[in-house]
Amino acid sequence: MIEVRGVRKSFNNNQVLRGVSFEVMEGETLVIIGKSGCGKTVLLKHLIGLIEPDEGDIVVDGIVVNRVKREELLELRKRFGMLFQSAALFDSLSVEENIALPLKEHSSMSKETIARKVKEKLALVGLEKIEHLKPSELSGGMKKRVGLARALVLEPSYLLFDEPTTGVDPIMADRINDLIIDLQNRLKVTAIAVTHDLRSAYKIGTRLALLSEGRIGFIGTLADIKNSKDPAVVEFIRGYG
Repeated sequence: MIEVRGVRKSFNNNQVLRGVSFEVMEGETLVIIGKSGCGKTVLLKHLIGLIEPDEGDIVVDGIVVNRVKREELLELRKRFGMLFQSAALFDSLSVEENIALPLKEHSSMSKETIARKVKEKLALVGLEKIEHLKPSELSGGMKKRVGLARALVLEPSYLLFDEPTTGVDPIMADRINDLIIDLQNRLKVTAIAVTHDLRSAYKIGTRLALLSEGRIGFIGTLADIKNSKDPAVVEFIRGYG
């Protein structure tokens, strides 16, 4: 479904990705772990064409993301829902307006249908009757869940999570992890998350991949990573476990 083939990316003289390759299997949750600043978010943005690689290809459903025309790329992006690290809500819009925005931009649904869809997605993430609130009136955990509702509103095939538990307390982080698992099981979507939070990675991941020194140095199940003797894996687990 998704293939990353030899992706390299530099910013000025800083080589961030140095030949990243991996595949994402249908229906799994692949968690990419690694130290802060190692390029996890940069890699995630490549998947939806927000950043183009210097070398290599991103392939989604047989389409080479970095080689298509803009119109085709925009259509392909509708298959993705993304929860940004900061939730990325528009402060001037209400919760309802934030969630409805993708539908207003990419569908011809009536106002009534859009309002119903918003309520459905809010219920999915455990929030109700907050449509009128502004982001400034929400807690950090609520912002994350509203961001997730917006990511779900186009009913995507793929969900991307950028540091889903960053910025919330441990109890809310665990609730968000449970919510990700529940949504993945109920909606049968394929998910990719990037995080340095090992507790979250262990809980939500079907497989884990370690991004280190600009490459995927290890990929496998939770049991595989816990039993690994790879020095980079051992160092990461000791430092962030």
